[in-house]
Amino acid sequence: MTDPARNLIEALSQVHDLWSAHRVVSVNDYDVKVVKVQGEFVWHTHPETDELFLVMSGRLTIQLRDGDVELGPNDVYVVPRGVEHCPRADEETHVVLVEPRGTVNTGDAGGDRTVEVRELA
Repeated sequence: MTDPARNLIEALSQVHDLWSAHRVVSVNDYDVKVVKVQGEFVWHTHPETDELFLVMSGRLTIQLRDGDVELGPNDVYVVPRGVEHCPRADEETHVVLVEPRGTVNTGDAGGDRTVEVRELA
């Protein structure tokens, strides 16, 4: 089945829980997800894949062990596979993620912040 055309702003309006990614569409074996974030996530890595962050609104800090990456609206950054990172947002920030289908949000860290990807209504 083909995914319908989606508007990212409308998709984000359907997300109500922080740090809970929702799949918008899939392309090949990758999911395009939207997520609202605020506060600090968990330090983790994705040993098998890169992770793309595109900030739609707000400001996102990707904390890395060797220095932070600051992102604002329309900025994009790829965390390379195996690089430990911890996203942080001091205000509510809307983000698009692109990662392989089945990627666990907390990577190798696990824990109570691990959630399944949700489908948009």
